[in-house]
Amino acid sequence: MNRIIYQSRDIELNKVSIDDLPGGPDAFELAAKFCYGVAVDLTATNISGLRCAAEYLEMTEDLEEGNLIFKTEAFLSYVVLSSWRDSIVVLKSCEKLSPWAENLQIVRRCSESIAWKACANPKGIRWQYTGKAPRSVSSPKWNEMKDSSPSRNSQVPPDWWFEDVSILRIDHFVRVVTAIKVKGMRYELIGAAIIHYAAKWLPGLIKEGLDSAPDDENRSWKGGLHMIVAGTKEDLQPVQAKDQRMIVESLISIIPQQKDSVSCSFLLRLLRMANMLKVAPALVTELEKRVGMQFEQATLADLLIPCYSKNETMFDVDLVQRLLEHFLVQEQSEGSSPSRQSFSDTKMYDGAQRGGGNTNAKMRVARLIDSYLTEVSRDRSLSSTKFQVLAEALPESARTCDDGLYRAVDSYLKAQPTLTEHERKRLCRVMDCTKLSIDACMHAAQNERLPLRIVVQVLFSEQVKISNAIANSTLKEAGDSHYQPLVSNRKTLLEGTPQSFQEGWASAKKDINTLKFELESVKAKYLELQNDMDTLQRQFDKVTKPKQTSAWSSGWKKLSKLAKMNEGHEHEIGSQEPNVNQTRKTPRRWRNSIS
Repeated sequence: MNRIIYQSRDIELNKVSIDDLPGGPDAFELAAKFCYGVAVDLTATNISGLRCAAEYLEMTEDLEEGNLIFKTEAFLSYVVLSSWRDSIVVLKSCEKLSPWAENLQIVRRCSESIAWKACANPKGIRWQYTGKAPRSVSSPKWNEMKDSSPSRNSQVPPDWWFEDVSILRIDHFVRVVTAIKVKGMRYELIGAAIIHYAAKWLPGLIKEGLDSAPDDENRSWKGGLHMIVAGTKEDLQPVQAKDQRMIVESLISIIPQQKDSVSCSFLLRLLRMANMLKVAPALVTELEKRVGMQFEQATLADLLIPCYSKNETMFDVDLVQRLLEHFLVQEQSEGSSPSRQSFSDTKMYDGAQRGGGNTNAKMRVARLIDSYLTEVSRDRSLSSTKFQVLAEALPESARTCDDGLYRAVDSYLKAQPTLTEHERKRLCRVMDCTKLSIDACMHAAQNERLPLRIVVQVLFSEQVKISNAIANSTLKEAGDSHYQPLVSNRKTLLEGTPQSFQEGWASAKKDINTLKFELESVKAKYLELQNDMDTLQRQFDKVTKPKQTSAWSSGWKKLSKLAKMNEGHEHEIGSQEPNVNQTRKTPRRWRNSIS
């Protein structure tokens, strides 16, 4: 103060303006009382501002022992940092004291104190409470515990610290979570704390379970130890878009690297908000890779992310394509080295455990992609190239039944009636006709939207299946086991089918049953006709079979002709009638006996 007045060189100066004093008028008043010997009550609410003001006013030990800097520093070290409640309150009050609180290491020391207490056994911590009248809605066990320590009467849940830490500003929350990571807390708890913080500060991010309003008095929390500053509605103000972007970027950077630290649904919702708020591309790419690690856990509702760029499709199909590519890269890397562990922490997740479930994961992703294609196929602005690329991204082994893919193709053809014959043929090549169920084949055979070539392929594949069934009819058990997967796939197909499409299939059910009966009748008649034809063929072969003649028989025939010629010559000479008859009978008997 002396230096400020001296540098002004104004004799009539009666007012000094100190606009940049940390802590504001309240801190200056306390410092002035301290200078005049008035008793000052140091509390967790005013200690951070008073410590920064004392540093600004240069109230050091050089002028007098026991000055304000010394007393506030001692209170911080011996009182505040030993209490969970005071550490939270002081760290919360440091939000208005930047950069003084950072430079004086108040933020760092409070963050480490909170991290140590969050990781330690709650029974060994000296708890302090606010002294306010307890609200009956703050915790289901509050009325039972009264003023006693909760660690004595009930078992403390591992997530007791979530609510207290969630009132902090995002930069201080990041400091606390970073310190907790260093202390070695389980990554599942860290991920759950991040989800809880996001539900409080990002409205609309979490639909179920937690409300986005930070001042919700009707929410009951299962922890039982969050008795800090959450009593006033003015503590947390509505978050603006700029602050939301900073929160999303910070949360992405502190999510644990281990798989399953947070749910895939949360990651997809965070990704949706990141695209909407135009978050840094590097962080968006990192988040997409995280989603690809556990893409098989995604649901269709979370995957329907709108496209926020202009003149594009309704849903962000390119984003889903990138997520699928990240999933396939992750699956390939784990398949090539199944013993390799995911990311850096080898204690948290063993990559070999997932190696055995690669096939099941791909099958789940295939069903998810088929359902997604069915939903986005109704968008007329979706090009056939994007549809085909996404449908062909998965390997053939990922799909044991192509009913879902056929449903998506049929829905796209219905929404795009102006496609050319060539485009429809190219689009239909994404599905394998041999992997269609009986119901899908019957529907495809009557589908006028399909190209004729595809219909022929469907009928041919169904004929091959029928021929194989007839050939294996004697092996009933083998036949039942062969067709069992088709039944399960049909059930899965119907579960993921939209209501409008299910009604169409239900209307065709009667026709399908009728055609099945007619098909059985045709097969029986075909077998009967085949047996009759075999019998007629054998009889015809017997009738038209040529007689076998040898050289001896042909020679005897020539001798018989010569005998007839001699007989005619004797008749011309005028031999008697009895002799003529005798000569006719004798050669006949001789010829018959020879033949």
